[in-house]
Amino acid sequence: MKKKIIVLTGAGISAESGLKTFRDADGLWEGYNVEDVATPEAWQRDSRLVQKFYNERRKAVREAKPNAAHLALKKLESAYDVLIITQNIDDLHERAGSSHIMHLHGEIMYARSSKNPALLYYLDGKDIHEGDHCELGSQLRPHVVWFGEPVPMITKAMHEMPSADIIILVGSSLVVYPAAGLLEFAGTDVPVYVIDPKIPEVRIQNTLIKIEENASLGVPALVDRLLKN
Repeated sequence: MKKKIIVLTGAGISAESGLKTFRDADGLWEGYNVEDVATPEAWQRDSRLVQKFYNERRKAVREAKPNAAHLALKKLESAYDVLIITQNIDDLHERAGSSHIMHLHGEIMYARSSKNPALLYYLDGKDIHEGDHCELGSQLRPHVVWFGEPVPMITKAMHEMPSADIIILVGSSLVVYPAAGLLEFAGTDVPVYVIDPKIPEVRIQNTLIKIEENASLGVPALVDRLLKN
């Protein structure tokens, strides 16, 4: 039976594929105030601006490519049961070939109903425009979790954490909750590898192995080490 590795990925792994986040520039996300494009209030106030912003982000994701870190995590599946729990809304893990991915904050390549969050629609190269409606007649919106909204997948992620034999944390600042609290649900005897050029403060009892590198360097090196073992 394969050992289970849970990989927690944050913005740092996608940044190396050219995708920026609001934490890069003091609360600005590609020149926009987060409050103007990533909250339910912003949607109510100016849905056209929000749609424009996410259409631009979707275009950037389509143009980005998985980097060496994404590709290395796929290699881990040859010897381990690997679950990726990501805070990222892009599809770079999927395009790298990873089999088991849980998106905590949604997926930008999908639209969803404003009336029923369970109604999802794969965009398949398209954007979302005003007047694009779901089958219930409500406006489609990006399938992302905005600030101030609940995180539907967090409970499932919490239940997965105790089953890990190894945990790898990549490119996360551990400041966005509830995702930042997931490590607290792991067994205290489980080793936690932390890969980041700026190692975040991690307040857990587990053995921490710190790899102070960018994801595209640190992840492949760690994967090679784990596969040799």
